[in-house]
Amino acid sequence: MDSIEDKIANNVSSRSTDNKALRINLDEKKYGTIAEIGAGQEVARHFFIAGAAAGTVAKTISAYDMQFSDAIYGVQQGGRYVSSSRVQAMLEKEYALVLNRVGDSRSRSSRFFSYAATVSAKSYNRDNECHAWCGVRVQMYPGAEPSDIIVHARMLDNTAEQQQDCLGTLGVNLIYGAYYYFEEPRKLIDSLTDELGSGRIEIDSIDFQGPYFEEVDNRQINLHLIRSGKTRAIMFRPDSSVVVPAEMLYKKNVLTIRGSFKPVTNLNVDMIEQGFKAFNELPDVTPDNSIVLAEITLNDAHGQDLMVSETDLIQRVSLLNSLGYSVTVSSYTRYFSLRAYFRQYTQKQIGIVLGMINLREIFDESKYDGVEGGILEGFGKLFPDNTRLFVYPEKNEASEICDFSTLEVAEHLRYLYKHLLENRFIFGIDCSDPEYFQIFSREILRQIPQGRGAWEELLPEDTAKRIIDEKLFGYR
Repeated sequence: MDSIEDKIANNVSSRSTDNKALRINLDEKKYGTIAEIGAGQEVARHFFIAGAAAGTVAKTISAYDMQFSDAIYGVQQGGRYVSSSRVQAMLEKEYALVLNRVGDSRSRSSRFFSYAATVSAKSYNRDNECHAWCGVRVQMYPGAEPSDIIVHARMLDNTAEQQQDCLGTLGVNLIYGAYYYFEEPRKLIDSLTDELGSGRIEIDSIDFQGPYFEEVDNRQINLHLIRSGKTRAIMFRPDSSVVVPAEMLYKKNVLTIRGSFKPVTNLNVDMIEQGFKAFNELPDVTPDNSIVLAEITLNDAHGQDLMVSETDLIQRVSLLNSLGYSVTVSSYTRYFSLRAYFRQYTQKQIGIVLGMINLREIFDESKYDGVEGGILEGFGKLFPDNTRLFVYPEKNEASEICDFSTLEVAEHLRYLYKHLLENRFIFGIDCSDPEYFQIFSREILRQIPQGRGAWEELLPEDTAKRIIDEKLFGYR
């Protein structure tokens, strides 16, 4: 006869928050603490409501007062309370207490855990950023060294009560996933929003650490957040680590360039450098308060996922990182959607570097199918405030260099284009070497599998070397 736990595990509704909490409660081998700061004790509440919580919960704590919190968990670098370092300190402290106080008295088959969350929920009469760092530290089997899973979430509900409820569900899903889906990180990610409707929460970072996740590539697994609908973009620092967008973009001027970067070429680098040179001529823009982002979209021109492998994407990210660039991988198709994404995190200047072919597409009305206001709505969303296009020239079939001022648009759009030019929404940038016009990524990609050759001269030296050393893009 099945045990109560087996019946719950096999129940078709076992994905519900209450059933997940109850299944954990009924397994006396799982035992730990729950520490939540900033949005109530919603995760603990689920375990108590589910029943039999005495079998799972050793302690709950909510050190709301900053002095109390600092006295318990210390002061992290930067002094921030809602941060990755604070949730890490909470996990370490609470997990150590569990082992110290009950590690010897509990059954030797016990698998201990600590859950922690530090939250900035919606405040009364304040327009604050609503986000949370949540983490769980667990033993995957008795006596094992613990492993951690830490996520960053943005709460999108309009009230503090809704956000608290959402975080309670997320926390239960995270603890449950850590115990039951730890061998399948993608399934764990998929489960994080069980019982949560769309549009309530965005998860833009997840970090797997510890002995059980040594083979998990955090860069690749974060890309699954996009494909599972948890977020629309993931950001990487130049050291290839995943970073929360708010930390990278806050109070920064942002210059971005979209491309396949397969591989990154001398032409790509020149576009970035020339674009950044022009960007720095805008008011209050300096290299110190600005960031350059290379952006790779997962989608084609129709918004469909190109189904490029995560390995392929990470190879391109790594090559860009090796040149010192930060990178965004996104599921955005249109430039105005990308601009809106950046605008969530900064009110400063946004610049977009693009080629003439991309500028033509922006003025192609067929590209606005599905946009209620058509091209006018698209332009209204692209140029509302502090946003500029920096257009790289091209060489036409007659071998003449053509810049943004020579663009031919539809007759009925010519005054719209003139308006953008006269109001300095569109700038031209230079090409530092006309030979770059002869560089085509698709041709280089065709040559790479044939071994060493002239293609190496068309790429940054370090990029060519890494392709050869690491045998990327089919190099033999």
